[in-house]
Amino acid sequence: MSGLDRFAERFSGPRRIRRGATLTLVFASVLVTGAATGSWSDAADDGRNEPPPSVRSDAFAPPEGHVGTADEAADAAAEAMADGKSGKEAAEEAVSRSGDRWGSVYSPGEFQEFEKALGGAYTGVGLWARRAADGHIEVSRVQEDGPAGRAGIREGDRLRTIDGKRVTGRPVTEVLALLRGEREGRRGAREGTPVVLGMERGTRAWRAKLHRARLSTDSVTVTEVSGGAVLIKVDAFTKGSGEAVRAAVREAPAGAGILLDLRGNSGGLVSEAVTATSALVDGGLIATYDVRGEQKALHAERGGDTDRPVVALVDGGTMSAAELLTGALQDRGRAVVVGSKTFGKGSVQMPSRLPDGSVAELTVGHYRTPSGRAVDGQGITPDLEAEDGAEKRAETVLTGLGPPS
Repeated sequence: MSGLDRFAERFSGPRRIRRGATLTLVFASVLVTGAATGSWSDAADDGRNEPPPSVRSDAFAPPEGHVGTADEAADAAAEAMADGKSGKEAAEEAVSRSGDRWGSVYSPGEFQEFEKALGGAYTGVGLWARRAADGHIEVSRVQEDGPAGRAGIREGDRLRTIDGKRVTGRPVTEVLALLRGEREGRRGAREGTPVVLGMERGTRAWRAKLHRARLSTDSVTVTEVSGGAVLIKVDAFTKGSGEAVRAAVREAPAGAGILLDLRGNSGGLVSEAVTATSALVDGGLIATYDVRGEQKALHAERGGDTDRPVVALVDGGTMSAAELLTGALQDRGRAVVVGSKTFGKGSVQMPSRLPDGSVAELTVGHYRTPSGRAVDGQGITPDLEAEDGAEKRAETVLTGLGPPS
């Protein structure tokens, strides 16, 4: 079963070329991109598991006026194909005509990349990045066996240029797009393609020519921090990540608090986010969402840990499924949220597959937190806002919450 089908609802009565259209609850603009794919590839602390390739700095709000539907996309695509255009050309025209800022078009190969990305595989150079307070782009993490790691790039190095383009001051989403080799109308570059990075470390400046590689990564890492608390870093909601979070909570020392780090998590599979949320609550509502006006809900499984103190760390790179989890924990009083305002990606896309395998996606609905807050275009505001030294602030807050009585 594909990554898309693992959490999808099928609709009957397809129209024209809308064969097998499915509602994909992958709240991350879909192809992912998101977390590691060239799309979930060179992401960052403010973007690792990067935002989908379609994400742009002007894409925070829903499209003005009319939001196209999957039916309308199919109609428009059918008309375009009748004029002799290819499946992908027809899909691109349909999405363009819809006016949907989150609309996306994928070739069959790109859609396969998406599914691979959900499994934790991606094409990139193996580095994560974040934007510092002064606007510089810093390397926040390096995958040891990746091209960047082998070239000697280290955490804390500054990234100045990508293929000659200055990145200082740019949104992290744009930096990630450059690392992936994205261009207008095209997804990330293929394995083996070169990319030249302009780097800086202290007073030293140099250029590193790397070749993108096919990499895999664990999206969940667990470490112990001061005071015996457990830090659970979730880079993306790929397959198995939800169960990994549940295992980390279950295996944490008795009385230890949980620091859940969702910074730079651009989302992924909603089913995995639901499982992760279930690790920290005992059943109940996680989110509601609408599809063509029909209201639906997501609920947690029973039996989660409700005693340990929890602090969630978020930032501007926290999006979609990660915002769903954050909103649920915040609304239900299960966690104190620390960091900076999240991205604001709370829309649901429906992919419509064309006869040649190309896929066109349009927004068909939006989700809300348990208290009814809209996320799309709004984001989630932390209980305690902190950018510099956010992790230390979070640890202090967690210590103040104390062990369960």
